[in-house]
Amino acid sequence: MIHTSDYEIQDEARVRDLVRTHGWATLVSVADDGAPVASHLPVLLEDTAAGEPMSLLTHVGRPDEVLHSLDSGRESLLIVQGPHGYVSPGWYEMTPAVPTWDYLAVHLWCTVELLGPEESYGVLSDTVDRYESVLPRPVRLPSVEEYAHRIAKGAAGFRLRVVRWQGKAKLSQDKPREVVERVVTALESDPHYAQPALAAEVRAELTRRPDGAA
Repeated sequence: MIHTSDYEIQDEARVRDLVRTHGWATLVSVADDGAPVASHLPVLLEDTAAGEPMSLLTHVGRPDEVLHSLDSGRESLLIVQGPHGYVSPGWYEMTPAVPTWDYLAVHLWCTVELLGPEESYGVLSDTVDRYESVLPRPVRLPSVEEYAHRIAKGAAGFRLRVVRWQGKAKLSQDKPREVVERVVTALESDPHYAQPALAAEVRAELTRRPDGAA
């Protein structure tokens, strides 16, 4: 990721919140033949004790666990992307200016622990519960238990233990406050490039500036 220190996320609680909220991630591993392999998957942040490293649960469809060589002992990289969007220089009302892209993203380097059939089924069930719980008539795996157990055999669950992480929040920090306010307004309402979730993040970043900062 970009190495500008102004965009670094240093608060692990903020990283955890991003992972918890945006649970669709990209897993990148190195296969036995040295080629990179990537899969897209849902992740669940586990509750860990204060001071303990982050830990996540996820699953892939078989045979992706073989393609990723998840039992190799090598680290894998998990990429979690938060809100992102195009920022037009026309929103700045200042010149000279060029377009950019604002975003939040976290890279998590992890060791992998493959899970057995029952634990894998638990990961699937917890994932379903995570996303169904907000619906008026949530579907739970016990309601389709026989079918769920049958198709669960086609999935491999595993735990990702985070060894180190890097987070970036590029949210127009390099612009004066009045310009950022215009960016927020555009991200909230532009007919082509509105990204309300990103607008909220950019506005929140404004509140982190020291009082009176430009």
